Amino acid sequence: MKGSSKGALVYSTDGGRMCPKCSQVLAACVCKTVGKTAPTGDGVVRVTRETKGRGGKCVTIVKGLALDPLALALLGKQLRTACGSGGTVKDGVIEVQGDHCERVIEALKKCGHSAKRAGG
Repeated sequence: MKGSSKGALVYSTDGGRMCPKCSQVLAACVCKTVGKTAPTGDGVVRVTRETKGRGGKCVTIVKGLALDPLALALLGKQLRTACGSGGTVKDGVIEVQGDHCERVIEALKKCGHSAKRAGG
């Protein structure tokens, strides 16, 4: 059998599923924690309203938070609760369903972040 750079062990009868990047058991994989670093921000959190690609639905976007993924998810939960709506956290950006820019800015300032409205 030819060895290739793309081929990697993905399952072992001893440990189960294996990580294709580090060849460790998924429970002991360190790729997930090492690979994701916190995005660097300039200290200013920008809050915008966006409708592109969402079928006309309005979404409040929060960018520029220099937090680790766990803290970002916790802050996203707090913002969604403050606005009383749904949303998600993707790629270091918090999305809150609906036009809640003012509420989000107030909630961020209460948490100690320097937030400002960006866009039109």
